[in-house]
Amino acid sequence: MNIVHTDDAPAAIGPYSQATVHGGMVYTSGQVALRPGSTALIGETAAEQARVALENLSAVLTAAGSSLSHAVKVSVFLADMNDFPSVNAVYSEAFGAHRPARSTVEVSRLPLDARVEIDCVAALIA
Repeated sequence: MNIVHTDDAPAAIGPYSQATVHGGMVYTSGQVALRPGSTALIGETAAEQARVALENLSAVLTAAGSSLSHAVKVSVFLADMNDFPSVNAVYSEAFGAHRPARSTVEVSRLPLDARVEIDCVAALIA
């Protein structure tokens, strides 16, 4: 197992890595709307936070040798399922025509009281 770290995404805020690579796959940790070096969430709305979280996810995947277009499975965690339509619109922009499998669930609380957290499993770019 290889540990992935990039300064282009926020550092882990706990005892875990941004991602791991094993068996030709990248397993990312959840990304929220932080900028590298900051502990303040970016964006007031779930859509704004989703955009930043997806930018972070993309940076981690790039560092691992993958990309959003190689995502196989994505998990989206929402603090409020009423935000689903606006987050889904941002998600659609980020993934374009690529349609990985996805789960979206409402949770009672997210790190730093974020409105959105997103993780994924992706294939390495061959």
